[in-house]
Formats: sequence, C-alpha cells, structure tokens
Amino acid sequence: MKGEVGAKERTGLTLQNAAKVDAETKVLSARQQGEALKEEAKVNAEVQVFQNAREADVAAAMTDLAMKKAGWDRQAKVAEVEAAKAVAIRDAELQMEIEIKNALCQTEKLKAEQLSKATVQYDTQVQESNALFYGRQKVAEAALYEEMKAAEARKVQADALFFEQKMAEDAKLYAKQREAEALSLVGKAKADYVASMLAALGGDYRALRDYLMIDGGMYAEMARINASAVNGLQPKISVWSNGDGGGEGRWLGCTRCSRRCWRRCTSRPGCSRRRGWAHCPRTAP
Repeated sequence: MKGEVGAKERTGLTLQNAAKVDAETKVLSARQQGEALKEEAKVNAEVQVFQNAREADVAAAMTDLAMKKAGWDRQAKVAEVEAAKAVAIRDAELQMEIEIKNALCQTEKLKAEQLSKATVQYDTQVQESNALFYGRQKVAEAALYEEMKAAEARKVQADALFFEQKMAEDAKLYAKQREAEALSLVGKAKADYVASMLAALGGDYRALRDYLMIDGGMYAEMARINASAVNGLQPKISVWSNGDGGGEGRWLGCTRCSRRCWRRCTSRPGCSRRRGWAHCPRTAP
C-alpha cells in the first residue's frame, strides 16, 4: 500500500515536473518566438529604412543628374549663341579694319598731295626769309661796327680822363703825404720842445702847463673874455697886496658880483701859486 502511494507520489511529482517543464518550455518557446518576431520586425524596419534611404539617394542623384543635364544644355545653348555672336563681332571687326585701312589710304594720299604743296610753299618762304634775314644782318652788322667804333672812342676818352684824374689824385695824395710828414715833424719838434721845457722846469707839470698857457696867450684871451663880460657894468675894483712888496702878485675882488678873481704870482717865471681869494662884499659866502 505504501509502495503504491509512493509510486503515485513519484508519478505525480514526475507529472508535475513534466508539466512544469512543459510550461516553462512553452514560455521559453513563446518568449523566443516573441524575440524572434521582434528581431524580424526590427530587421524589416531597418531594411525598409535602408530601402527608403537608397530610394532617396537615387531620387537625389536623379535630380542632380537632371539639373546637371539642364546646366549642360544651357551652357551648350549659350556657347552656341556666343559662338554666333563672336562670329558676328569678328565679322564687324574685320569690316571696320577694312574701312580704317581704306580711310588711312585716302588720308595718306591727301597728306602726300598737301605735303608736296606745303613743301614747295615752305621752300619759297625759306628763300624769301633768308634773303630778308641776310639784308637785315648786314644792316645790323654795319650798325654794330659803328657802335663798336664809337664805344672804342669813348673808352679811349674815358681812359685818358681816368689817367688825368689818377695823376691829379696821385699829386693830391703826395701833397697830403708831404703835409702829414711835415705835421709829424712839427709834432715831434713840439714834443721835443715840451720834453726839454719839462726837464728845464725840473719835472713840474703844473709849471709847464702854466707856461704853455702863458705862451699860447690863453690868459690874455681869458682876460679879454672877462673884460667883455663886464663891459658897461662899471664894476668897483678893490686891490689887495700881501704888504711885503716882494712881487708876490695882487688879488682882485669884485664889489658888485660874486665872481672870484685872482692874479698869478709874478715874482718867479712859471709860478702858478694862488695866494688867496677876494670875494664880493655883498654876496660873498
């Protein structure tokens, strides 16, 4: 009995395990199928995307090709038009060159005709001008010769006058030189005279000065000037002396003005000593 129960238990466990394994197998199988379907869908989507990208690339390439074909067609047409225009332009240029050459030929022909006429006229005018110039040149040469002769005559006269003036100036210069030499000799003689007088007076410069003033008449001139200054004033003159009668001189004093008068000592030649002053009694300080 226990053996049957155990067998049944084992059978039940086996069946349970088998059912569990079957269930797990089904789940795993379903899961694997789902994963496979997912992978298949993913692959299909990627394939579709790739196909779409390829189709887009093909369409873009076709569009680019169409645009390039259109550009090539346009360039071909432009090239045809440009070729036709170039042919027309070249034809016009050739026609213009032909016309220019024809015009140049006509111009050269006219120039040759005008040049021959101008050459003849120029030669005639040159000959006439040369003849006129030759005549004027001869007249100018004659006038120039006369002016040169007159200038030479004036130069000779000027040289003679300059020589006379130079001789006169040389004579004046010689006279002045002789006069300067004479003045130099006179000055030297005066210097020697003054030196000898100074030596004779024992080196007294004041005595020499007074002597020269007396010898030159300066005191007489001063007396004359003073006399002319008081002329008509009728001054009253007082006379003083030193009282010894030794010839020491006299002293004069004006009684109407403030002039201070003095007279030189006359006892010795060359004495210039001043003995004193005589003042006007009215205005004396």
